[in-house]
Amino acid sequence: MTTPILDAHRQNWPETYDHRIISLLLSLQHVHVAEAINYDWIMARYRLGMAEFDALAALRRSPVRELTPSELQRSMVITSGGLSKVIQQLEARALVARSTAENDRRVKPVRLTDKGERLIEQAMAELMDVAGKSIRGLLDDAEIDRLIELLEKLAGQTGNPAP
Repeated sequence: MTTPILDAHRQNWPETYDHRIISLLLSLQHVHVAEAINYDWIMARYRLGMAEFDALAALRRSPVRELTPSELQRSMVITSGGLSKVIQQLEARALVARSTAENDRRVKPVRLTDKGERLIEQAMAELMDVAGKSIRGLLDDAEIDRLIELLEKLAGQTGNPAP
C-alpha cells in the first residue's frame, strides 16, 4: 500500500526509503496518535498526566498498595528526579502519602490513599473500556496475541515479564 507520505519520501529521499520500515513506523505513529486521543481525554477528566497515572497504577498493583520510590521507579519508565516530581504532585492532591520505613528511616515509602485508589480504579476502568472497545473492534484474540508478541520482540522484551 502506498500513501502520499510514502510516495513523497520515496521520490524526495530515496536513500532512506525502505517501504516496510517506513510503513511500520507510520502505522505505529498513527496507532499511537489515535489511542492517545482516547487516553488524553480520560487523563484530563481525572486531572492526571501519564506518569501520574502510571505511578498510581503501579501502587494499585502492589498487594499492600505501597512501594518504595526505588520499587516504584522500577515499575515505570521514569528518572528518579521525574518520579520525585510526580510523587509531590500526587501527594499535593492527597492521592498518595509518604511515611518513614521502620527499619530504615532514610526510606520514605509511597502509599496509595483511599482517594487515590478510588481515582485510579475509575480511571483504569474507563481506560480499559475505551481501549478494549477500540482494539477488540478491529482485532480478534489471536491477532492481539500476535501483535503483542511482535511488539515485545521489537521492544526487546521477549520472554521478560512486564513490570
